[in-house]
Amino acid sequence: MSSSVRVTFQPENKTVSAAPGDTLLDVAGNAGISINSLCGGQGVCGKCRLKVVKGSVDFSSKGVGFLDRKEVDAGYVLACQAKLLQDDVEVWIPPESRQEEEQILTVDHLVHYTAPEVLEEGGASPSIPYFNPLCAKIFLNLPEPSLKDNLSDLERIYRELHRKFPDVKWEADFSCLKNLARLLRESRWEVTALAHMLDPHCYHLRALEPGDTSRRSFGVAIDVGTTTIVTQLVDLRTGQVTAVEASHNQQARYGEDVISRMIFACGRGGTDPLKNAVVNTINALISSLMASAGIKPQDIIAFVAAGNTTMTHLLLGLEPCTIRLEPYIPTATRFPWVRAADVGLIGHPEAVLHCMPCVSSYVGGDITAGVLACGMNDKPELSALIDIGTNGEIVIGNNEWLVCCSASAGPAFEGGGTRCGMRATKGAIQKVQIHGSKVTYETVGAAKAKGICGSGLIDLMAELAAEGIIDQSGKFIRLDHPQVRVVDGVPEFVVAFPHESETGEAVVMTQDDIGNLMKSKAAVLAAMKILLENLGLHFDSLERIYVAGGFGAHLDIEKSVRIGLLPDVPLDRVQFIGNSSVAGARQCLLSTHAFRKASAIARQMTYFELSVHPGFMNEFIAALFLPHTNMDIFPSVKNYLMARKASAEAQG
Repeated sequence: MSSSVRVTFQPENKTVSAAPGDTLLDVAGNAGISINSLCGGQGVCGKCRLKVVKGSVDFSSKGVGFLDRKEVDAGYVLACQAKLLQDDVEVWIPPESRQEEEQILTVDHLVHYTAPEVLEEGGASPSIPYFNPLCAKIFLNLPEPSLKDNLSDLERIYRELHRKFPDVKWEADFSCLKNLARLLRESRWEVTALAHMLDPHCYHLRALEPGDTSRRSFGVAIDVGTTTIVTQLVDLRTGQVTAVEASHNQQARYGEDVISRMIFACGRGGTDPLKNAVVNTINALISSLMASAGIKPQDIIAFVAAGNTTMTHLLLGLEPCTIRLEPYIPTATRFPWVRAADVGLIGHPEAVLHCMPCVSSYVGGDITAGVLACGMNDKPELSALIDIGTNGEIVIGNNEWLVCCSASAGPAFEGGGTRCGMRATKGAIQKVQIHGSKVTYETVGAAKAKGICGSGLIDLMAELAAEGIIDQSGKFIRLDHPQVRVVDGVPEFVVAFPHESETGEAVVMTQDDIGNLMKSKAAVLAAMKILLENLGLHFDSLERIYVAGGFGAHLDIEKSVRIGLLPDVPLDRVQFIGNSSVAGARQCLLSTHAFRKASAIARQMTYFELSVHPGFMNEFIAALFLPHTNMDIFPSVKNYLMARKASAEAQG
């Protein structure tokens, strides 16, 4: 019996060895070939379609339901359900199954703290209240000891640090004492101290280096997203971002959403593969940052990471198993700092990693960072922060109080649960317009259409409703439209015909797709309405709505209101704030005051568990309409539809 078989992946033309019984999805992942898999190999999303060109595999009947008879006869399988036998195999990865580079949002906007251009010589000064980085390098030129000045080496260092920072106590790690005598004398009493400065009353001496290395002092702010990871290299002396890098999170091979990854971590896989995947992703980005800036690992002395509660647990190697089980309790929501090297991150051996504090199992440090970045906690006006992904996290409040919740929006806005849904990668339709029989669209990268991403799905649903092709319950009513067809009894709208698409198959939105999108948008709107009504408030009470994240950056606000994803408020009240997660992380990297404020924000937020709220289901059902069952709360949409209908009647 053969101990290994050869698997060739096309069009990469890459051949690797694997063992009988391995799934094609695992083999591809081990070979560094990324294949779409929203469910992490559970066989329930149907996105990992491959065509077996040569050889044979053992294909589980569990995945057959995602393929039609023609595809099965042509040799298509689901990679996660296809196990190797004894034969060498050649497979072809179709365009829709390839995981391509995504539009990753690296731009952010935050409330800037007043800060000088450059810190005074010697490092961060406690006299500057808002620009006091978590860590700093401080150059020390020590007087040589003598019979009259006979302090110990460590006390000599403390004395010089007290001279520069007279109001702060200092404590040194024991590791600083190792080889200290030799270090001071060989460096001619010129050394650089690495200081951790979170505690305003007692700074922490982490390490000593020979000579003056204080001018090479950098930190990394990290947005640890479920789908993508964004890193910013920050000069801790100037506060300036010197390089930015982003990529797809390698954890995606274990599932596109946090629930799939929790199932993997708490089942057959354990936490190690997931921890290693996210750390490897971050380290690859750090290597690129260092190459861009021309620096070495020794120059990176601090990290601040912001992610949802599950992603934070997985980065730190903590079990996330209880997060998804009632009563939904995480291991921690506030995390002690840790040596970055102990987590596996590239940097100075004594660099520290701080993770942004979370609120609950489903409102994480990325939301805390977002509140800090938009500054809603410092303003008297009533504001809302919305971050829409697989979960829709919502915060409402001002400088006196904050309430929050998480609504399970499902994967529809991120390409899951829809026939032709995909991430915002090359070829994704992201904008759609319909005027009568004329349909126009734009794709990411101006490439041939391959599928539809979240912003395109919202555009399309709004246009279908406005043209009267679907009614307000989302049902197709104009089956005579030239781009509406019925397949196996299910109506669908053709956005791009086969000759226009990269795959050679039509890009469509089906009746079932609309149903899934309706549920997703209804969950977000119902959650916001429940929060407001529990406070005796209404949508009109909101003076500002901040929309965060990559998905929000590409939204058409007006169309989002027309389908009932966002509330009907004046459009100038809605503000996109970009990647607020990395913005908040950077703010905390540069200001111990900001980090302490973030901790206060997380403690201040009151969390509503919607799954047990008696009114949520009623509001959810009411929102399963375009835009809502109660049209009176969407007056601008009501007027728009009436005007468009009158215009169509006048022309026709």
